[in-house]
Amino acid sequence: MFVRIVKMSFDPSKIEEFLENFNEKKESIRNFDGCRFLELYRDKTNPNIFFTYSYWEAEADLENYRHSDLFKGIWAKTKPLFNGKPEAWSVDKVASLE
Repeated sequence: MFVRIVKMSFDPSKIEEFLENFNEKKESIRNFDGCRFLELYRDKTNPNIFFTYSYWEAEADLENYRHSDLFKGIWAKTKPLFNGKPEAWSVDKVASLE
């Protein structure tokens, strides 16, 4: 299992549109085969910046999602809302304390 972190910066006038779309699709993303966890974060100092944080069983699962109709539909609605280039990282969890 690995963690996928995506940083997105939005035009301030488009944030509500992004949030509406995310709220409509979040269950479908979370229930996509191989996705085990999904969260959305908002930066405290720059409210235009959001992060998705998700756990995936395998890289193939993430790639299947990225090539799915679900992702293509979400990306088509999300991409025009950006005011900067999104960044993404796939990382392995080294330590976790609760």
